[in-house]
Amino acid sequence: MHYELVIVGGGAGGLELASMMGRKLGRRLGHEKVLLIDGSPMHIWKPTLHEVAAGTLDINQEGLSYPILARRNHFSFLLGRMVGLDTAQRQIMLAEMHDEHGTVIIPARTVSYTRCVLALGSGSNFFGTPGAEQHAAVLERAEDAERFRLHLGAAFARAAYSSRKVLRVAIVGAGATGVELSAELLEAHAEALQIMADSQRFRLDITLVEAGPRVLAALPDRISAQARLALEQRGVNVKTSTPVAEVRADALVTASGEVPADLIVWAAGIKAAAGNAGLGLAVNRLNQFEVNDRLQTSDPHIWALGDCAACPWVKPDGSTGTVPARAQAAHQQATYLQRMLAAWQAQRPHAAPPFVYRDHGSLVSLGDNRGVGNLMGSLSGRNFFVEGLIAKWMYMSLHLMHHRAILGVGGTIVLALARLLQQRVSGRLKLH
Repeated sequence: MHYELVIVGGGAGGLELASMMGRKLGRRLGHEKVLLIDGSPMHIWKPTLHEVAAGTLDINQEGLSYPILARRNHFSFLLGRMVGLDTAQRQIMLAEMHDEHGTVIIPARTVSYTRCVLALGSGSNFFGTPGAEQHAAVLERAEDAERFRLHLGAAFARAAYSSRKVLRVAIVGAGATGVELSAELLEAHAEALQIMADSQRFRLDITLVEAGPRVLAALPDRISAQARLALEQRGVNVKTSTPVAEVRADALVTASGEVPADLIVWAAGIKAAAGNAGLGLAVNRLNQFEVNDRLQTSDPHIWALGDCAACPWVKPDGSTGTVPARAQAAHQQATYLQRMLAAWQAQRPHAAPPFVYRDHGSLVSLGDNRGVGNLMGSLSGRNFFVEGLIAKWMYMSLHLMHHRAILGVGGTIVLALARLLQQRVSGRLKLH
């Protein structure tokens, strides 16, 4: 199988790029020109995984089918997981796929390309912490979030019928995922209590453990302080400057003592897949592909975007670094690559200027119609802080913007209305 453009990874950036290139190239020349490869048949926006994990977002309603999106947006889709890359032959090797019994259902395959974009995302960084990988849940993919939701449902049931009447949850890492998961678990617990008899009601104890001095370290101090206050007012025990030395099945071990837990979630950092280092492309210490200011890897026919790419960034204050692993970065890179690749296709390879990342700020959902955030360089060039319901609505609008990129305005409106009506009928919480 040969394709003009192969995109490996159907996350936010990869899917948006496939949709844009499909509409640009596939509609004119045929869907076989653009191929998207992913190991799952369904797409879900990664920033919503904490809602899936808490049971407040139904993955069966939220998930979008890659084959349906491919047909709609004029690209091809292949279910598979990349295990090898031959840059000399421009070939991608895909692993066998098995059913739940281990039987091979799809054989190993090879796909050739003219140009390739890697959008492989990232995984959890355990920082060598003993027991973390064995005993802590992660929220890297939709399957992880769904698995945790099932564990959470069972844990709710055990707590409701136990004599202790308490469920203890420990979350390691107070970045956006840890903070938002804490808030969403509180929402899930509050909704669960509404349908329980008095004899079944139980207490939810959440401990948020952070090695650094404050929560949401990547955001301004004001937002960090507001988020911590909001969590503590709702009963979350926030422990900062508390590195985790070991993760056990029933507790976290820290320098200040143990944190007992019935459920443990690791949200302390990200790292690209170790397998990236074996693909023949230059990578950094986090296994991210090193790319230039046009998102090009060490191979001139391969680009990378999103969390798996270490893209140079000159910050507004003049300092340098790499583009942060955020959904807005993946969206901007997908838009940029669409223009560049379209120029290559039209034999105008130098039409696109270097990629420039623009930080538009960050928004964090704190549940219960609350949120906090900062908007960078808005109307007058200043930074603006938003909080409360306005921040919550703006946070939700980011999700709709992602859907608009892959479904269009009309499709997004229909989908949003359908989900709203479904939620009205079936309720928000899904723990069964």
